[in-house]
Amino acid sequence: MRNTFGSSVQVTLFGESHGTAIGAVVDGMAPGIRVDEEHIRARLALRRPQGSISTARKEPDAFSIVSGVYNGFTTGAPICILIPNTDTKSADYEAMRYLPRPGHADYTAYVKYSGFEDHRGGGHFSGRITAALVAAGSIAQDALAQKGVSIGTHIQSCAGISDAPFRDLEKETELLSKKAFAVIDDEAGERMKAAIESARADLDSVGGVLQTAVVGLPAGVGEPWFDTVEGVLSHALFSVPGVKGVSFGAGFGFADMRGSEANDAFYTENGTVKTKTNNNGGVNGGITNGMPILFSCAVKPTPSIGVPQQTVDMAKGENAQLIIHGRHDPAIIHRARAVVDGVTALALCDLLALRYGADWLGGEG
Repeated sequence: MRNTFGSSVQVTLFGESHGTAIGAVVDGMAPGIRVDEEHIRARLALRRPQGSISTARKEPDAFSIVSGVYNGFTTGAPICILIPNTDTKSADYEAMRYLPRPGHADYTAYVKYSGFEDHRGGGHFSGRITAALVAAGSIAQDALAQKGVSIGTHIQSCAGISDAPFRDLEKETELLSKKAFAVIDDEAGERMKAAIESARADLDSVGGVLQTAVVGLPAGVGEPWFDTVEGVLSHALFSVPGVKGVSFGAGFGFADMRGSEANDAFYTENGTVKTKTNNNGGVNGGITNGMPILFSCAVKPTPSIGVPQQTVDMAKGENAQLIIHGRHDPAIIHRARAVVDGVTALALCDLLALRYGADWLGGEG
């Protein structure tokens, strides 16, 4: 089992949904980065459940940083973050021990780990583990902010309902970072919430699309082939549970364009090269061009739903029907945006450390 991402700045995840604790270790982070624990708490709060549009599981996420930070700054040693699990109801999963949930990792985990995996709440595959990603990513976001780089994600669409597009990226990324339900158009957000409530009433779930903007990243970051900016970010983003598609800039929209429309014309302003459009999402040839990075993530409907579903009984080797009971999200997209922000920050810190050196992000960088 491999649970580590990154080359220079690496993050390792550990723990299970119903185990004693979950956590992350971040290695390679430069010394001298200010760590704001209030910022970590605020980011974790954005990932936590929100009333009837989320699961009833309530975890306070009372994290502790047990190494790598001293007097509010990173030391250069591995940063270890622990988050206890306090609100587990493992009995909800005993009846489903050998009945894999369609769309979930239950079956593939059973096969890969020969039945020795912790199945409770999805075990190590659970979205619960993303709390550790958010905490680790918060430190990476602090490091980026100190270099003038900001990240913001909005719910571009949910249940077929669209949000307003990005217009003023610097202003909107800051605004979104403080919103519990990350939309630019609050009226569209209310309609999305109503659609999530409707899915819950039907014992079902909905998905959507998240769109992320990264502002302030310098040109020249990334590699031309296997470690492209798109490749590294996609690698990290596909680790977020429920993400099934990632596209940059115009994405699949390029298929319906001509080159004269798709190309981003260059111009210079006060000695800085810019592009008049940003169809390529801030990346050319796998390398940042200095424009904001723009990408979208398709988030599938939550697999755990209350309607009857066909499955198999792995113990008996026969077909079976599954009706899931317990506490589950009718949508995860509003919670997943904090996770997307976190993994984006971690991936960018790794790319920047490879470009400028491991200490560039720190106090002396």
